[in-house]
Amino acid sequence: MTILTQNKCFLPLLFILLLLAGCGGSSGSDDNPDPEPPPPQNPNPPSEDAGLDARPANTTCLAPEPPSTDSSIQLTRVFNDLSFTRAVGLLHEPGNDNRWYVIEQAGRVRVFDNAASTNLRTFIDIQARVDDGPNEAGLLAMAFHPSFASNGEVFLYYIRDEDGARSRDTLSRFTSSDGGQTLDANSEEILLSIEHPYDNHYGGQLGFDSDGYLYLSLGDGGSGGDPGNRAQTTSTLFGSMLRFDVDGDAPYTIPESNPFAGNALCTNLDGTNDAGTNCPEIFAWGLRNPWRWSFDSATGEIWLADVGQNEIEEVNRIALGGNYGWRLREGDQCYNPSTNCGTAGLIDPVAVIPQPDAQSITGGYVYRGNDIPGLVGQYVVADFVTGRLWTLEEDGEGQFALVLLEETGMNIASFAEDMASELYLVTHNGQIHRLDPAGSASDNFPRLLSQTGCVDATDPTQPASGLIPYTVNAPFWSDGADKQRWLALPDNTTITINGDHDWEFPNGSVLVKNFHLNERLIETRLFMRHDDGQWAGYSYEWNESGTDADLVLGGKVVDVEGQSWIYPSSSECLQCHTAAAGFSLGLETAQLNGDMTYPQTGRTANQLITHDAIDTLSESLSDTPDNLPRLVNPADTSAGLDDRARAYLHTNCAQCHRPDGPTNVNLDLRYTTALADMNVCNVAPQNGDLDIGDAQLFAPGAPERSLLLQRMQRRDALGMPPLGSNIVDEAGAALIEEWIASISSCP
Repeated sequence: MTILTQNKCFLPLLFILLLLAGCGGSSGSDDNPDPEPPPPQNPNPPSEDAGLDARPANTTCLAPEPPSTDSSIQLTRVFNDLSFTRAVGLLHEPGNDNRWYVIEQAGRVRVFDNAASTNLRTFIDIQARVDDGPNEAGLLAMAFHPSFASNGEVFLYYIRDEDGARSRDTLSRFTSSDGGQTLDANSEEILLSIEHPYDNHYGGQLGFDSDGYLYLSLGDGGSGGDPGNRAQTTSTLFGSMLRFDVDGDAPYTIPESNPFAGNALCTNLDGTNDAGTNCPEIFAWGLRNPWRWSFDSATGEIWLADVGQNEIEEVNRIALGGNYGWRLREGDQCYNPSTNCGTAGLIDPVAVIPQPDAQSITGGYVYRGNDIPGLVGQYVVADFVTGRLWTLEEDGEGQFALVLLEETGMNIASFAEDMASELYLVTHNGQIHRLDPAGSASDNFPRLLSQTGCVDATDPTQPASGLIPYTVNAPFWSDGADKQRWLALPDNTTITINGDHDWEFPNGSVLVKNFHLNERLIETRLFMRHDDGQWAGYSYEWNESGTDADLVLGGKVVDVEGQSWIYPSSSECLQCHTAAAGFSLGLETAQLNGDMTYPQTGRTANQLITHDAIDTLSESLSDTPDNLPRLVNPADTSAGLDDRARAYLHTNCAQCHRPDGPTNVNLDLRYTTALADMNVCNVAPQNGDLDIGDAQLFAPGAPERSLLLQRMQRRDALGMPPLGSNIVDEAGAALIEEWIASISSCP
């Protein structure tokens, strides 16, 4: 099945490009024996099939410096010349800050010198034994033995592929045979191996305390709502912080102070005690998905961030023998009323962050460095999905206030602490940033749309002359709003079309979008790639008189034309404009491969041909438009049902639900992925079943049991999309319902 079509049906949306080129020409006359000479020709005349005569000059609509914040910190990109794939961890070896190690989720650890070096080496590669299919699986954590310099021991926590059987949460010891330069992959000694019930919630952090004990955090085993109540069942290891002594008898021994020391080890196939008694490995329990945690280097306290279900993310200080409440509670709120939500014996979280402000919390460190004095003693934490970065400030009475530091727009996978206790963060797409003290840069970011250079300053409803309009084949649902779209490129720069047919824009580029409700212009969004290469989105709210629009910082929801309209914050923009999808949604060959009428010339032309003709592309098109990817319009009933449904999912869902997307659900809803490979057909849900009997993500012939559809029809914490929309797309839902009903079985 495919969504590519040979039809040239395209929605005209790019109308403002026309401001840039004039329509002109000469005509001969049979009455004039001496015809006029032809007009001067451009050195590289555009194709007669192009919609524009020339690329417009753009000297005004260029991405400025981002707006300044009141934050005490700034993020500095470091090791810019190094590239990592699906990075999930960063660390030093004990007592040695000469080298950094980066954990790559697919099963490789990379090492490089702590300098401005481009020399990147492989420390160990176990990709062949790692299951990294589910988004949360893979090689997740690494810890050096405190005596690594003398014994060469390193511990890895990874999800082991079992050739068709359930994957296994695996803790292994590896040793170096070359003085610490590399690890010997053949030296593996498996210490703990547990069959994982579902395809999510693996937990995933390792660390040694000052006594030399090794700690490992495990998730609750997965699915949604902890269906086996494993986190509250201490005869299983799931949903717990574990503590081992790895210097004793094999596979490990139990520290005497562990709450259930003396019981038989829980090392059998399902990670439970054969005798049904409490597992001695457990240090604390009642955790859902403790992805990242750390020791306070000054006090030794364990600070842990636990990823929530649908409502709350939480931060805990982990104490020996503590029960942190999951699944009785989510954060500080009752989760499962059937348990009566008793709180006896439960330890409250230090802080809670409601969704959608945070959606997948990434634990950090208590700052103990010297470079940012105002941050000393505060816990730094982030969110993988929203990109927000916070600190927890204590009031002296044991209460903590959550303070927003930055809206980074990054998928922050992990933090790191160097030998001087300065902090770093690593993003899933492989960037490393250092937390530095804030500079004193002035803020010249335009507060009015008319000041941006992207619109006509005398009539901000019209684009500046340097903008190129575009339209898309399969529009994104925006709560019923009509949209206009333009792009602006810095002069003498070009767009690169990558191997996935996504369009990559140069630094300084700006994408402009107008939103209209009932023919009233209500919002203009600018999506900018700043000079540091980072993308950020900015919303401008139009005033009642329609004369100008004001910058909205931090986002807000306003009643407009009788409906709740969402003006997104910068971080909310990047929850949809994901790195995995290439940031610039809609700017891809399959969306732009169609016709539009260009106002400047009045010509209707294919957009790919037009861009090729006016030299906005770094290389000429690889083929004719008929042979390049093209999405259909989901509303076009003359197109095939499968093509329409797949185009809808690609536009509205696949920016997140794709490989390396910022979700914990292993789906691939791109139009290029066959249904058999989407991991939806007759697949049980991972995040709850909405109380639907025999629920599947996609139940062939049964839309009522298909969560792909059922979540689309909701606008609560369980609905999809999780942000950016307050109104169900009834036509889109009807299309997906018809599509599911038409398919009788899985491929």
